[in-house]
Amino acid sequence: MSPDVDLTVPKPGRHILRDRLLGLDSRLFESAAERHWPGAERVLPRLSRSANHGVLWFATAAAMSAVRTPRARRAAVRGIASLGLASLAINTLGKRSVRRPRPVLDPVPLVRQLKRQPITTSFPSGHSASAAAFATGVALESPAWGAVIAPVAFSVAMSRIYTGVHFPSDVLAGAALGAGAAFAVRGLVPTRAQLTPPARPRADPPALPDGDGLVVVANRASGTADRVRALRDTLPKAEVVECEPEDMSVELEKAAARARALGVCGGDGTVNAAAAAALRHGLPLAVLPGGTLNHFAYDLGVEDVRDVGRAVRHGEAVRVDVGRFVSGHQEGIFLNTLSLGVYPELVRERDKWSHRIGGRPAGVLGALRVLRAGRHPLEVELDGRSRPLWLLFVGNCTYHRVGLTPGRRMDLADGLLDVRVVHGDRRPALRLLAAAVAGPLTSSSTHRAVKLRRLRITGVAPGTPLAYDGEVTTAAGEVAVEKLPVGLIVYRPAHPEWSLI
Repeated sequence: MSPDVDLTVPKPGRHILRDRLLGLDSRLFESAAERHWPGAERVLPRLSRSANHGVLWFATAAAMSAVRTPRARRAAVRGIASLGLASLAINTLGKRSVRRPRPVLDPVPLVRQLKRQPITTSFPSGHSASAAAFATGVALESPAWGAVIAPVAFSVAMSRIYTGVHFPSDVLAGAALGAGAAFAVRGLVPTRAQLTPPARPRADPPALPDGDGLVVVANRASGTADRVRALRDTLPKAEVVECEPEDMSVELEKAAARARALGVCGGDGTVNAAAAAALRHGLPLAVLPGGTLNHFAYDLGVEDVRDVGRAVRHGEAVRVDVGRFVSGHQEGIFLNTLSLGVYPELVRERDKWSHRIGGRPAGVLGALRVLRAGRHPLEVELDGRSRPLWLLFVGNCTYHRVGLTPGRRMDLADGLLDVRVVHGDRRPALRLLAAAVAGPLTSSSTHRAVKLRRLRITGVAPGTPLAYDGEVTTAAGEVAVEKLPVGLIVYRPAHPEWSLI
């Protein structure tokens, strides 16, 4: 018997099924080529070319980011990340695993054909994968933006069949791979909807149809004009008072005296002042984010005027914890964080530049300036012992790091203070400053992290900077911090409509 004779018995069933699928694929391709698509000759070839190298999707992401809403920016970033993963999978595995030739262009009218024909293998369709990845990634973060982009993504995928560069199965496989990439990205970095804080403990504030009885004080310095206009459209009976930062305290007191519910539009410092007024007058608070970072509003689950409007109209609210501090003759509250050490100086330096170059770049610049100044650690008493202290961070409720995202709170009513202490010698700590800019600190040999309900620090030198919710004051002698559990009622939709743009 000759060794060159192959006695392997073929499996006819498998080949028959494959041939039938390939035959169906070819017939569908030819049917699409013969069919007249009204108005498509001008649109689809150009749309197909615009998606080369992801240009169409990068431009779409840039346009979404220009809307300047947190949800739109997050959706754009998620779409680009999904597209990147899909492209990596296509170029490293997809095109190399099945080396399928491109369709024969004979049945495709010349007017439809691309001027430059692709030279890579046909299976799967990279354009379809990118389109599906971007659209799915966007939709997972914002279904409404996804609904806007989905028809464009579908058209890009169909254009690959229309122009004759792919079989229908190439497009389907590419789209499935792209959607899978978007879900893989979500597995690494959860969407905001997945991280929604619990709607508890529930409160029962007054429902104010069209905002009747709501008085909102807006900080003009925060650039809130667009948000104020949107608020007036959403809650036409709400009273809106716009004022300068130096007049906020007075206007908040006046508003609280005549309101059924107090509203505020501004950054974290402005929200802090409004929360203090709401507590003094026993009023529920409506927060419309209008600052640079808006930590409290976003951790609460309120991102825009639609969230606020729905909660106010339906009387939906939760109770949240409030932190309280006393130092000398000063006392105040904080909704986010309180800190001693180099962080208050970082806040001060950041605020000097944030209105010029933006919050994050200003934070980096502030860290560099504080580091160059050669600051020394504080000498304070902790547990009855004098210790050098670089930074004391106190969070109102526990801060977490989730996936690859920065720290945030998953529960605004856990009854705890998240205390992080960084101690050390008198050498400047670049790692510490970088961590302070990035957010809540991670574990290290010089770092202690504990959960407390109250905290007392003594031996604080007069004039020591103390920062709370982005504002900076000074401490002296002793700093006492405690919780006011579920002390504040804040409007928040019971089931936030993450589908809204």
